Amino acid sequence: MKSREPLIRAKRFKIEDARRRLAQIDTMIAEFDRMASELERDITAEEQRSGITDPKHFAYPPLAASARQRRENLVRSADELRGQRAEAQAAFDEAEAELGLVEAAGERERGDGEPIERRAAWRQGEPARL
Repeated sequence: MKSREPLIRAKRFKIEDARRRLAQIDTMIAEFDRMASELERDITAEEQRSGITDPKHFAYPPLAASARQRRENLVRSADELRGQRAEAQAAFDEAEAELGLVEAAGERERGDGEPIERRAAWRQGEPARL
């Protein structure tokens, strides 16, 4: 019977790819949140400097208005990324489940298998102990 190693490697690659995607999305969300906070401070400072806090006021500072619009765009983008992160997390979970099924099938075929601790360590991103 064919070895399942190529299939297992493919599933592990899929998991690593999903893990990288999650990390990228988390980084982008954190960066957008940080930038939105900085813009909020800039908006507050500009409003205090001008003494006008109502964005609908005719003399509202243009700098505060543009910073407010940029902050709203960043918040909206971060919210969209949170939705993408949920999808990426689901893909990651699915890939882990698929790997578990393939590994279990391989163990049943062989009658033995690699220790469960080694698989669990790999899933956690720890180096494999041989």
